[in-house]
Amino acid sequence: MDLFLTLAFLFCIGSMCGWVLELFFRRFISAANPERKWINPGFCTGPYLPLYGSGLCILFLIAALEDYHAIADPRWEKAVLFISMAVCMTLIEYIAGILMIKVAKVRLWDYTNEWGNIQGIICPKFSFFWAVLGAGYYFLIHPHILEALHWLAQNLAFSFVIGMFYGVFIIDVCHSLNLLAKLKKFAEENEVVIRYEALKSHLRSVQERNAQKYRFFSPFRTYKALGEHLQERLHEARESWKEDREMALDNVFSRLEAGRKKH
Repeated sequence: MDLFLTLAFLFCIGSMCGWVLELFFRRFISAANPERKWINPGFCTGPYLPLYGSGLCILFLIAALEDYHAIADPRWEKAVLFISMAVCMTLIEYIAGILMIKVAKVRLWDYTNEWGNIQGIICPKFSFFWAVLGAGYYFLIHPHILEALHWLAQNLAFSFVIGMFYGVFIIDVCHSLNLLAKLKKFAEENEVVIRYEALKSHLRSVQERNAQKYRFFSPFRTYKALGEHLQERLHEARESWKEDREMALDNVFSRLEAGRKKH
């Protein structure tokens, strides 16, 4: 029971801290946001990312294995520990990403332009960041986890906050799954995979262009039906693909024509 409460606490903290981390990363660092706007990250509506919550639970369990001292040299032990953290986090990211694409027909993130990426879901650069986050967790957070849990046991009123978090979280997940079902239906009917962040960016651009209010926590609440926006986005994507294809064909014909003139 103690382990269950510990993991429940870590999932709560990790989900919210991960959301804050992603919020600032997308605002100030991410190349996918050249306009440097505030973007609500993730699939859910509220300020939490389940991927980070699950990851923090995994990091806690891996760090706890260090007590067994399977490797004599402490330096190699730390290296293996951080590599294991990076591998586990990358694996969680891949499983979550591939399930969303294969089952829900939605791509939540896209690393296609990153070097060494696999299916645009994982890549070496972000695996390295996972290792850095794992090391940060190990040195800065893990030593204080037991103290935090002891404080929680002495202040049971805080457990109400955790309970409230899970209540709101479950409602949010149900709402997000309802949205996911609509996106999946559209994707299957049109034989496409919906790029989630690109769709949110499109909705924001449309609302700003029409001087409409943009809802940070509810980007899909617009003055038009979601299906209409999806059709518009699909049309834009197909037109863009058509233009790129025509440009590519023009380049081919130009090279052929140049080759004929040389001969």
